[in-house]
Amino acid sequence: MDMFLLSVGGVVVLVGAVVWSTYNRLMALDERCNTAFADVDVQLKHRHNLIPNLVETVRGFVGHEASVLTEVTKARASALNASRPEARLEAETQVGQCLNSLFTVVESYPDLQASSHFRDLRMELADAENRITASRRYYNLAVDEFNATLRQVPGNLIGAAVRLGRRKAFDIGVERVLIDEPVAIRF
Repeated sequence: MDMFLLSVGGVVVLVGAVVWSTYNRLMALDERCNTAFADVDVQLKHRHNLIPNLVETVRGFVGHEASVLTEVTKARASALNASRPEARLEAETQVGQCLNSLFTVVESYPDLQASSHFRDLRMELADAENRITASRRYYNLAVDEFNATLRQVPGNLIGAAVRLGRRKAFDIGVERVLIDEPVAIRF
């Protein structure tokens, strides 16, 4: 009888240790995801601060293409006003697409491309995009690890018990290149 109680006690302690360890791991991974998203958020805010200067610089050269400038401004406002992380990620994707449209329009204006102020803004924006990409990669790795732990036993049971849901990765689609322009080859 004593051996049976000792065995049952050992199993209870072992199960308790596994539950405790898995719960702590899930909480640490959840916090890592929060921290990684905060890092992405800092980089996105830096990009948002650059957009008004970029819009004003471009407006001076391409005033009649106001629809593109309006779309960039609206996308930026949507991203700043998004409250939920999922809505924020969608809004940031829209900002990127609008910036791509803006740079497509700019290609038709060599005077604007030659402007040192525009080039500086474009370089700073490209640097911001690179930092966003690095932060986004770290966030996505943290989300992948968190989601993988939630899919494994006993993480799925413990995650369901404490109501932890899967997180969505920050996917902005095709990577953007803001600096490198195609080199024209002339013969």
